[in-house]
Amino acid sequence: MVKRQGKTALLMAPILAASLALPGYAQESREHRVRDVTVEVTAIAGGLEHPWSVEVLPDGAYIVTERPGRMRIIRDGEVGRPLGGLPQIAAVGQGGLLDVALSPDFAETRRLFFTAAVPGPGGQGTGVFSARLSPNERRLEDVRRIFLMNKLTGTGQHFGSRIAIAADGSLFFGIGDRGDEDRAQDQADHAGKIMRINADGTPSAANPSGQPLPEVWSSGHRNPQGIVIDPADNRLYTVEHGARGGDEINAPEAGNNYGWPVISYGKHYSGAEIGIGQSADGYEQPLHYWDPSIAPGALAVYRGAMFPEWEGDFLVAALKYQLVARIERRSDGTIGAEERMLEGEYGRIRDVKVAPDGSILLVTDEEDGQLLRITRGSDS
Repeated sequence: MVKRQGKTALLMAPILAASLALPGYAQESREHRVRDVTVEVTAIAGGLEHPWSVEVLPDGAYIVTERPGRMRIIRDGEVGRPLGGLPQIAAVGQGGLLDVALSPDFAETRRLFFTAAVPGPGGQGTGVFSARLSPNERRLEDVRRIFLMNKLTGTGQHFGSRIAIAADGSLFFGIGDRGDEDRAQDQADHAGKIMRINADGTPSAANPSGQPLPEVWSSGHRNPQGIVIDPADNRLYTVEHGARGGDEINAPEAGNNYGWPVISYGKHYSGAEIGIGQSADGYEQPLHYWDPSIAPGALAVYRGAMFPEWEGDFLVAALKYQLVARIERRSDGTIGAEERMLEGEYGRIRDVKVAPDGSILLVTDEEDGQLLRITRGSDS
C-alpha cells in the first residue's frame, strides 16, 4: 500500500499502487457495556489506509474515503478497487482526500460531493468537488471543482473539512486556519471560516450580505473537522480542534464570529495564553468545550430508532483518546453530561455517522484502518 512520505508528498489519483480490491474481511463482533445499554461493535471491513469518511449508499453498501487519495465501495464485507476519475490530490500532512457526502437525490442522479487538499500555485488548500458515481461503480464521472480556497500555502495542517447539506441543497463546509491563526479573523481569507455554497459552487443567498467573500457563513474557527445539521430542527453544529485544550462544539449562525484566536478555552502548545481570554464582546461562546483536548474528528446528532436513550445527543469521534464521546442534550437544548465510550478499544476514531437504520458507523484513522458498525447488544 502507498505510505505517507511526510509533509512534501504529493499524490496523484487514481493510485496505481493500490489499484486492486482488498481481500475479504473476517467480520468480528464484540460487546461493550456503556452507561445505558450494551452495544455490539462489528468490524465491517479492514485494510483501509487512514480512512476519513463513510456514507451509506441506497442499497446499504458503504462508500469510504482514504486520506492518501482513494475512494472505495464496501459491499458485503468486500472492499472494492479504488474508484477512477479522482482529481489531483495533495496528500500533505493532515491533507489528502477528506469528506464525502451524498446528494439528497443521489438515488436518481448518483451525484456526490467530496473535499480534498488540492495542489496549486503557492502550495495546497481545501477544495470541494461535485461528481457522479458511474453506474458500474468503477469511477467518478462529471467531476467538477466547485470551490477552492483563495489562498494556498505550503503548510500541511488544518484543512477542515466536512460537508453538511442543507434542506435547500446548499453545502456547508469548514476550513481551518491552515496553521496561521490570524487568518481566521481576516474576512478576506477563506481560512478559519464556515462556508455555504449552492451545489453549483455559487454563494448561497442566505449568507450575510456586504462581506468581502460572499460564500462565508461564519468566521473565527480554528479547525472545524466536524459539521452536521440536526434533522429535527435543521440547525447547524460544528466541532473543532483547539490547541492545548479548547476543543469546541459550536452552533454557527450567519455572520457570527467564534473567536479564534482572540478568545479560547485552551492555551498554545507552548503553554502561553491565547488572545485576550475566554470571552470578549463581539465573539460567540461555544456550546461545549474540552480541556484537555480530545482531538475531535467528526460530529453527529443521534436521531434513530436503535438507541432511543440517545435521541438528540451529540456523538463526537475523538482521535486523541480513541473514543466516542456522547454529549447529552436536554429538552431545552442545553448541554448535559458527557459519556466516553469505547475508549482505547479500536484506535483513533476519525468519523462518526448515524446510518438510516439507527446504527452508528465509525472509521479508524490508522494505517490499517477499519469500518466499524455499532448496534444494540444482545442484553439491552
